Amino acid sequence: MCNIAAHLTHCVNTRTKAAQTTLTLGMDPASSITAYGIIRDTGRGCEYVASGCIRTGTGELPERLNAVFAGVSEIIQTYQPVTMGIEQVFMARNADSALKLGQARGAAIVAGAQAGLAVSEYSATQVKSAIAGSGRAAKEQVQMMVMHLLKLTKKPQIDASDALAIALCHAHHRQTLLPHGLSAAKLRGGRLSL
Repeated sequence: MCNIAAHLTHCVNTRTKAAQTTLTLGMDPASSITAYGIIRDTGRGCEYVASGCIRTGTGELPERLNAVFAGVSEIIQTYQPVTMGIEQVFMARNADSALKLGQARGAAIVAGAQAGLAVSEYSATQVKSAIAGSGRAAKEQVQMMVMHLLKLTKKPQIDASDALAIALCHAHHRQTLLPHGLSAAKLRGGRLSL
């Protein structure tokens, strides 16, 4: 996988004008805090639009999942992104935690799908490799690279920087696929499927 830092600064110029101002939503879901990041691909690079966290509180799981769905739906309605990247479930030591994470992801994915967004999934290793050049990069390294790539003057929340990293990773994948007519391709398990 290519390092996004090397390629993001010079987006492919052969894209159509409509694709040059694509808003991308990045999601880093969890049952207690679901982070989001929105970037604009201008055709010359990517710009920061917004980021933050949906905090679901400590209620019962169905209430928290509903809060994730409602929060993601509101973000989509407010900013009108056209595409969404989301982090895949990783195998945690605690099976219950992994299950809750998967359910929060599902709520976020359904919100995106209902809004008609193209949704792509990326592993944490793919995102870290694309942003920091190493699949083992620390969260702080990813945060610093996000700041550099988006020309931010202050640090976003650590969860929000992860979501922005996912958005950047997704934008990079779209940039490399568009010139080849593969914009409808999806990345699944590290492989492209049409």
